[in-house]
Amino acid sequence: MTGTTGSTGSTNAGPANPGSGPVGALGTVAFDCPDPRALGEFYAAVLGGKLAIDDDEADWVDLHLDGGRRLSFQQAQDWAPPTWPGGDRPQQAHVDVEVPDLDAAEKRVLALGARKTEYQPGTTFRVFLDPVGHPFCLCAC
Repeated sequence: MTGTTGSTGSTNAGPANPGSGPVGALGTVAFDCPDPRALGEFYAAVLGGKLAIDDDEADWVDLHLDGGRRLSFQQAQDWAPPTWPGGDRPQQAHVDVEVPDLDAAEKRVLALGARKTEYQPGTTFRVFLDPVGHPFCLCAC
């Protein structure tokens, strides 16, 4: 079988060409944190989904979201939050949460324990810190 060309003109490699195309599929995005269960509960309240908690693995929690997506939370003993914006510990990654009403969503995440950052670099999104200090944005959709 040979590759097929999609509407973008890219080639989707078939079994005849195993060296091209993606190596694999995204399994999860994992966040280091001091308390995986607590941070998982925060993101479950923000994004929905179902927490998978294995009492034998207290250092790891999965949040299963619609569409087969997953976020994971891993205990880090020496957790130190990134400094944003700039600073000694860069953010390295963040989550964008699309919302229809920025004001309403802001009230909800603040009530859940998020903190709004003083520096706000745009008008179509707002930057917050989750309960352990990871930056995330609420973005108007």
